[in-house]
Amino acid sequence: MAKWSYSLAALLAVALPLAACGGAQEAVDTATDAAGDAVDTVASAVGGGSRLETVLSRGTLNCGVDGGIPGFSFVDESGTYSGLDVDVCRAVAAALFDDPDAVEYRRLDSTERFEALKGGEVDMLSRNTTWTISRDTSVGMEFAPTTFFDGQGMMVRADSGVETLEDMEGLSICVETGTTTELNLTDQFRQRGVSFEPVVFQDADAGYAAYDEGRCEGFTSDKSQL
Repeated sequence: MAKWSYSLAALLAVALPLAACGGAQEAVDTATDAAGDAVDTVASAVGGGSRLETVLSRGTLNCGVDGGIPGFSFVDESGTYSGLDVDVCRAVAAALFDDPDAVEYRRLDSTERFEALKGGEVDMLSRNTTWTISRDTSVGMEFAPTTFFDGQGMMVRADSGVETLEDMEGLSICVETGTTTELNLTDQFRQRGVSFEPVVFQDADAGYAAYDEGRCEGFTSDKSQL
């Protein structure tokens, strides 16, 4: 098994709010307040309260999650979901139906999440999604309270000899496509005059597998995922 180093500085510190979501069940007071905000957001996201009426009529909340990030949203072999993002979904369901289990989870990768929300496949997103000006104004979503602050990092093998981003000249780097992570990677390396070979994937699991197989020499993502 390859050894991984976590010593590189973050490329860019980013806030990670979740579209139409609130706090975590571990902090009950915070979750209650945030869930209330999320209910208001669900009500206004489509206009005229139509989304909220649909959710209440259906009797369940369709919640978009990643499903592959332990500690945030992870589904085990029995099909049980757990983690901070999952607790947010449960908190909103409890606020809507007085039943935290009234949730249907949808696993969405970074290229699917926004279209799924806009198209009505899910009522809210509770997954790692960076709050940016462009997404706040052009994607057609309402962002509810920030639930987790994170930064972007770079993972390399301990024996790689890499200590700074400048040491990665000409190296291959795995990154999830359709993310601010991908944009930050390009911006930071361009500013430093460092060339690299991007190896892109639609989901993080495929990227980790490629890194473990030696198909890329670095992997960049949210620090919490590394």
